[in-house]
Amino acid sequence: MQKLRNSTLFCYALVDVPVVMSIFPIIVFLPRFYNAEVGLPLATIGTVLLVSRILDVITDPLMGYISDHTRSRWGRRRPWILLSIPFMMTGIYQLFLPPEDAGWGHLLFWSMLLSLGTTMMLIPYYAWGAELSPDYNERSRITGARSMAGVAGSFLAQAIPTVALLVWAIGGSGAVLEIVAYSMLILMPICVAVTLWGTPDAQVQITSNVPLFTGLKYMAKNRPFLQLAVAFTVGSIGLSITTPLYIFFIADVLQAEKQAPYMLAFFYVANLLSIPVWVKLSSIIGKHRAYMSSLVLIALAHPFYMLLGPGDFWYMLPITLVTGAAAGGFSAALPFSMKADVIDYDTVLSGENRAAFFLASWSFIQKLVASLGAAIATFGLAAVGFDAGKENTEEELFGLRFLFSTLPSVFYLGAAALMIGYPITEARHAEIRKELETRTPGNPTAATTA
Repeated sequence: MQKLRNSTLFCYALVDVPVVMSIFPIIVFLPRFYNAEVGLPLATIGTVLLVSRILDVITDPLMGYISDHTRSRWGRRRPWILLSIPFMMTGIYQLFLPPEDAGWGHLLFWSMLLSLGTTMMLIPYYAWGAELSPDYNERSRITGARSMAGVAGSFLAQAIPTVALLVWAIGGSGAVLEIVAYSMLILMPICVAVTLWGTPDAQVQITSNVPLFTGLKYMAKNRPFLQLAVAFTVGSIGLSITTPLYIFFIADVLQAEKQAPYMLAFFYVANLLSIPVWVKLSSIIGKHRAYMSSLVLIALAHPFYMLLGPGDFWYMLPITLVTGAAAGGFSAALPFSMKADVIDYDTVLSGENRAAFFLASWSFIQKLVASLGAAIATFGLAAVGFDAGKENTEEELFGLRFLFSTLPSVFYLGAAALMIGYPITEARHAEIRKELETRTPGNPTAATTA
């Protein structure tokens, strides 16, 4: 199997830079900003972010179905990526630069619009990546490149405000959101244009004609997909609890809010540098074993945050480097590569390539767990009496430390346990590819058990 050129990987991955650059501050900085500066209660913020995901129940599978059935001179995926840009840019601008009278309605409406734009962008985009190569290890290169671009976007979301802090002494959650908003408005159309121009059409060109509900039945029979999806959901909830609490932990436990971009930058540098290591390890021991190893590593490292207190900002660094490196394995690169493999198994079952349909389900899982994690974090803070707008007691700060440091490890270990016995190894995937290559597209036969 011929490898994709590095220039192709670069062009495909580039669009993830502004996407993650814009979404990351929503998870990290937005809850504290709307609590401390806009004045919304934490429980309200958690509820709004969770409710805003309701629309995804309809839009995500619908977008997957529409993308799989799109016929145009520009392919199935490109038109929807292009159309998503105004939705995403408008939503980010309104959320990051709210008017003075903004309330929960403003947060809800623009969160839902941004979610719609993200659906239109990412489902066709991820499906495109799954179709660029049918090779087991080449897919890890594709998802690894995209993950590195996403980490670069997260890093830029920290680096640009860090420069502003160092040069102009501009800091705080509101300043970060404003700076990132304007940066994203410039970068997004440029990066999308490069991706659309420089990425070839998919190698896998089997069209989809399976009806929606029949497709859901095939998905229910795809046991490897269900196992991966459940494990990814559980592990991602752990990460989604941690992410919005990061700024609270640094600001209120370590008392170093303005220095938060520094630590987050270290986290994403470690994350970025670790991705090629995890990709290489996955080719040696298998994707699911490398995935499990990354989950166990972060689960063991995270409780050490519990030991930190006021003035311990730089003592946080070694823990952050380990957790950042571990997250490089389980947060994107490996599960996305494994997801492309289970889509092949679905093609054995259905006789059609329904990448976007599966990625729609995956996108919904991602957005749902992000909202669930944020809800657990914000509801948890409200339950222990924590509020960023007041002086918190030792008991309330202990609650924040526990939610940030220890609770996520329960989810990480649970996700690792759920991956035991995962059946799609490199050898099994080779058998699936062989079966696909010898069959007539559109005429499925009885599939072998994965």
